[in-house]
Amino acid sequence: MTRRIPAVFMRGGSSKGVMFLARDLPDDPAVRDALLLRVLGSPDPYGRQLDGMGGGLSSVSKAAVIAPSTRADADVDFTFAQVAVDRPVVDYGATCGNLASAVGPFAIDRGLVPAPDDGEVCVRIFLTNTNQICHATFAVAGGEPVEHGDFAIAGVAGTAACIRMDFLDPGGSVCPALLPTGNPTDEIDLPGAGRFTVSLVDATNPVVFVDARAVGGSVTAAPTEIERDGRLMALLDRLRRAGGVRMGLGRVPEEVGLANPKIAMVGPPSDFETIGGERLAADSAEITVRIISMEKCHRAVTLTGAMCVAVATRLVGSVPHALARAGNADIRVANPSGVLPVSAVVQHTPDGWQAISARVYRTARRLMVGEVFAGP
Repeated sequence: MTRRIPAVFMRGGSSKGVMFLARDLPDDPAVRDALLLRVLGSPDPYGRQLDGMGGGLSSVSKAAVIAPSTRADADVDFTFAQVAVDRPVVDYGATCGNLASAVGPFAIDRGLVPAPDDGEVCVRIFLTNTNQICHATFAVAGGEPVEHGDFAIAGVAGTAACIRMDFLDPGGSVCPALLPTGNPTDEIDLPGAGRFTVSLVDATNPVVFVDARAVGGSVTAAPTEIERDGRLMALLDRLRRAGGVRMGLGRVPEEVGLANPKIAMVGPPSDFETIGGERLAADSAEITVRIISMEKCHRAVTLTGAMCVAVATRLVGSVPHALARAGNADIRVANPSGVLPVSAVVQHTPDGWQAISARVYRTARRLMVGEVFAGP
């Protein structure tokens, strides 16, 4: 008999994923992961996930598991599952800021969190992957999340209701500290490739930052162009894994997982054309980024990656700080889909740099409510 599991298919920010209540999934981790692979349609050697709910890219091959929280400072627990497209891997080593924006509305819709008939609600979310707290604040009407509005975000067609996402104390999400090595920059030697200056920063998720020019890349190139450059992609993955070792995410490069750390090529504000055909001027942003996630160049920018970029630009001496335009309250992060403004509060204390908070604005929408078929 075919197994049917209650689920909600949602867009959160510039990602999509299948949302589950934890009580509807198997307790055994191996059984649960096999089910998620089946639901998303992985592994697919053709890279399309036609036999599942995934869309052939890391940003649309995701699942969320939601449960009532037992913590005093949270309403719900959010466990993020990144499902690889072409291999049987379900990675829990990172969280997803974009999909997190769908968690609050999901929790209200599923009755996990009470809401007023009309007004504004704040859902406190515990990010189990990174042991952090996020507050999602959005409007409700008739006791239901408001989805329609006039707020637009880069990478998503049309407009919707705004969701404010406040990530509290985002430093050291999976590493011991905001700067895992204690340094704003580190030098990494790669045999046969050279010596590279990087910044290893962990804010909401860990990222290895490198000046695009140092690796022979371009922050104005389209994601498909970057992915076609086998030399560059291989170099970035070697650098990412070496940085992961320095950050304590593996004893050797081979032990560093697919999801974390990300690696980001960064550069100064530049003119370029988005994947939607819009011409962006250099003065529309403070920094330009191309971020690699799950061995693919992200078509927008991971939300946690964008927050890490914004925090890193505030860290004097870091690679992003050296490349960013100074003087704006928000850090406007130019990416392949457009510009994402991020507010980051960072301070220098006697104990070193501390990230106080990061704020972004997202939208979310229910696409389907029903059941997924997960095989026998």
